[in-house]
Amino acid sequence: MWLAVGLVALVLVVLLIKNVFGSGGPSPFDHDAREPLKPMVHDPKEKNKVLKQGFLASRVPQNLDAIVVGSGVGGLGVAVMMAKVGKKVLVLEQHDRAGGCCHTFIEKGFEFDVGIHYIGDLLENGPLRCISDQLTNGQLQWDPLDNPFDQVVLGPPENRRIYPIYSGKHRFAQELKKCFPGEEKAIDEYMRLAKKCNFGVWMMGVLKFLPTPIAKLMVYTGIVNLLSYFFRYGTRSLTEVVNGLTENKDLRAVLCYIFGTYGNIPKDASFSMHSLLVCHYLPGAWYPKGGASEIAYHMIPIIEKAGGAVLVRAPVNRILLNDAKEAIGVSVMKGHEEVHIHAPMVISDAGIYNTYQKLLPKEVQATSAIQKQLSMLKHGEGGLSIFLGLDGTKEELGLEAKNYWIFTENNLDELMEGYTKKDREQGMKNIPLVFIASPSAKDSTWEERMPGKSTLTMVSFAPYSWFEEWKDDKVTNRSADYKELKESLIQSILEVVYQLYPKTKDKIEYMDAGTPLTNQHYIAAPKGEIYGVDHGTARFSSEYCISMRPQTPVKNLYLTGQDLFSCGYAGALAGAMICGSTILNRNLYLDVMKLCRKRKYAKKKPQ
Repeated sequence: MWLAVGLVALVLVVLLIKNVFGSGGPSPFDHDAREPLKPMVHDPKEKNKVLKQGFLASRVPQNLDAIVVGSGVGGLGVAVMMAKVGKKVLVLEQHDRAGGCCHTFIEKGFEFDVGIHYIGDLLENGPLRCISDQLTNGQLQWDPLDNPFDQVVLGPPENRRIYPIYSGKHRFAQELKKCFPGEEKAIDEYMRLAKKCNFGVWMMGVLKFLPTPIAKLMVYTGIVNLLSYFFRYGTRSLTEVVNGLTENKDLRAVLCYIFGTYGNIPKDASFSMHSLLVCHYLPGAWYPKGGASEIAYHMIPIIEKAGGAVLVRAPVNRILLNDAKEAIGVSVMKGHEEVHIHAPMVISDAGIYNTYQKLLPKEVQATSAIQKQLSMLKHGEGGLSIFLGLDGTKEELGLEAKNYWIFTENNLDELMEGYTKKDREQGMKNIPLVFIASPSAKDSTWEERMPGKSTLTMVSFAPYSWFEEWKDDKVTNRSADYKELKESLIQSILEVVYQLYPKTKDKIEYMDAGTPLTNQHYIAAPKGEIYGVDHGTARFSSEYCISMRPQTPVKNLYLTGQDLFSCGYAGALAGAMICGSTILNRNLYLDVMKLCRKRKYAKKKPQ
């Protein structure tokens, strides 16, 4: 028996070395691509020449190597990786500007971001920073947030408790212990488990790299759980783990607060997914200098330099298949006509639901392989956003480069479940979770770009069903009932804003709200979700992981972005890295680690 186990282990080691540590074609990370910083472009008209290139058949490059559907960071990221090894890639975006959840918009002289609120783990020579630098030739710069970068606010105004969240390898836990004396053991154990789960996430990438039979062997023999805490705790809920550590309800809430960055309430959330976020911010929190649109703005020229293009107002209505049901291109709606574009490979950053249920013909959707994948998925929670444009500087208004997570009490599961079960009107007046941030206070270029003005952004969640009756109305002219509901939402949130930032009262020059219908229109979210496919415990099982891979059941059709790995900037880039590794036939993560070491060595080397 032990001889058989040993032989199986030896075979697995050989296959792991070949598939995970081997290399195929050229790498987009073979040299440090950082260039001297160019002057930042602040003129929106100049930036729009890059971000808003409208679709015309005459602008489609010839002899394409790939077509990418969707211009979120997952789509642009894999397109840049391919461009850096000489591939000609066309990226198509249905919205009127590139960037997906990284785009910004300007109303009444105020610029707002829609999805990038803060990003962690961007230390100079760390992997995420190296990837970001490579994909923008070092032109994307970052402003650090304050420390504490988050403030967790629990309870009603008359009994409000505020707990600061600090970055720092040790300071995060040290500051929590100051707030919760006597809970040192619980906090230490929480950090131990979180760090072990975070470290074990490498196995998630490995399972998606490996050939399916090998990945299945590792899962069904239990080897995955032995090697990785990430999968050992992936299907355990955040509530289960945290409640087993402490009886202190405020501490439980503080240890769970950041669930809002992926959208599952603690009892449904994966402890492993939560651990990724906790550890993501331990090195610090940052915001893109010049605003979130800088991300796409610096990626697109690299795609163009290789002969590709990024075109907007280009709604892909279907993926073209040949008689053998292999992807051979896409169809784009231009007015009432279809424009067919061909390429040997199609990569979708449109999300799994859109890719399978909207872009493939019914007979292909109905195949057992695709239906099996769809049966494992759930839609994420619908997102709410409120945008305020303010008269005054951050100093005049008391705004800060930090975020507030505000909960009406510390029983987070009961709060959120009770909220979604209420009727719509009552729910909109009593929102139990509000995230508040000031993009203008985080961006060091803001005062130069928009002097004397400031912005606040608020985010929360709501069921898509509350708004579904208006889904067929014209986006810019929905019914009076819908507008009244949005006004009710804004007014309920304003009271919370004034409590935190009293100097903003009577300073509002612009305000508007986005609902799940807004997300459905502008970022093509099927149910208005802002984090893609549901991030609950089922998603982080090893069985789910080996089922959702870059390769789809349709030959030459690949997936990238946040549905492939996890949500957020880092999660979407991870999806691009896994997709790029598959397409380029090499482990790009190993290439990035080599580049990180080169950069560290070059920095230490005497000049």
